[in-house]
Amino acid sequence: QPTECFLSQPEEKQESTVKAKRRKKKKISDILEKSAPKPGVPADLQNLLSQHFGENRSVIEIEELKLSDSCFLPANDLTHSFSSYLKEICPKWAKLRKNHEEKKSVVMLVICSSALRSLELIKSMTAFKGDCRVVKLFAKHIKIKEQMNMLEKGVFHIGVGTPGRVKALVEQDGLCLNSTKYMILDWNWRDQKLRRMMDIPEV
Repeated sequence: QPTECFLSQPEEKQESTVKAKRRKKKKISDILEKSAPKPGVPADLQNLLSQHFGENRSVIEIEELKLSDSCFLPANDLTHSFSSYLKEICPKWAKLRKNHEEKKSVVMLVICSSALRSLELIKSMTAFKGDCRVVKLFAKHIKIKEQMNMLEKGVFHIGVGTPGRVKALVEQDGLCLNSTKYMILDWNWRDQKLRRMMDIPEV
């Protein structure tokens, strides 16, 4: 009898550990926590575009959507501040800014995943932007009609906003991208769930 009891105890322990292991599922945030931030490369965006459009477009349409490597400027190597990075990729900013007189458009469009992050980036680009006008293109506390009126009445040089609101403004003809020379994607920043902007399915 004592030996039987002794034998049955480890078996119970094994069952309980198996149950515990089953309960703990891997979360996306656990996986993302282990992946260190690295500069984005053209292939990252090209692959995402072909994945997204691949299912419902023909081969010819997908070919037309392909962005060549020449469309991309070097990514921030993560040693730069936001302002110093913008100065490096856009050395002729003063000239571009002076020549821009179109309403309903911006020269530079910065896209990030949240309103708070947009405000953070606007603050961190003060050394670069100088006295040019920046427009906030996110949904938090700002109605889309207000933004459309602002863009229609004044000349803005930089737009900083979220993908959803930028898309809505373009679709409703509130924002024209014909004079946009630069589009900056806030690639590596992560939200509370450790997701980058490109990890969010809606984006």
